Amino acid sequence: MNEVLAGRALAKRFGQTVALGGVDIAVRAGEAVAIMGPSGSGKSTLLHCLAGIMKPDSGEVHLLGQRIDAMGERQRSALRRTRFGFVFQFGQLLPELPAEENVALPLMLGGVARLQAVRQAREWFGPLGLQGMETRRPGELSGGQAQRVAIARALVTKPAVVFADEPTGALDQNTGHDTMRLLVQATKHNDASLIVVTHDPNVAAACDRTVEVRDGHILALRGAHG
Repeated sequence: MNEVLAGRALAKRFGQTVALGGVDIAVRAGEAVAIMGPSGSGKSTLLHCLAGIMKPDSGEVHLLGQRIDAMGERQRSALRRTRFGFVFQFGQLLPELPAEENVALPLMLGGVARLQAVRQAREWFGPLGLQGMETRRPGELSGGQAQRVAIARALVTKPAVVFADEPTGALDQNTGHDTMRLLVQATKHNDASLIVVTHDPNVAAACDRTVEVRDGHILALRGAHG
């Protein structure tokens, strides 16, 4: 199997609460996977462990065959800037920066000169239907436009994996559907894998496969590969 990202026997506790109880999950190249479950099921903890934001208490996480959970914080932080992209529920754009600089920010943090980073960032505005929005600040964008800027920011470094945590949770149904379609299309077009945490079956339906998490365990796999 052409695995890009894999978690093996992932376990995580918060006090007496078991957030993950020995989870195994693997994501293929170019695959879009939805992780579904109710609040408190462990789905966000799973995402955080896979993305190197949080270390599991036990188990392993591998990116392209390299173990990342054993890395130090500095190494994992660099990994999150270069090999991973992130889309959050509320976008988390910097309000003082224009859209093009919000998109360029991961490149600049990685050492790319500002003019070159902004030039690369602008290339994403056409494909995502954001022409003319380059110099607008987040407060001048609609919710859907802001999330498309966040998608561009997640993809601008050409990551191996994009993580999306409730990416349509703050949008109305139609805007959310369009945003999710663009997110899946854009990640696949750039040969990235996509992991989406959601409680919305309509969002999950846009993905290739759904993983259902309850009480820290995977209950079911649905879709083309499971």
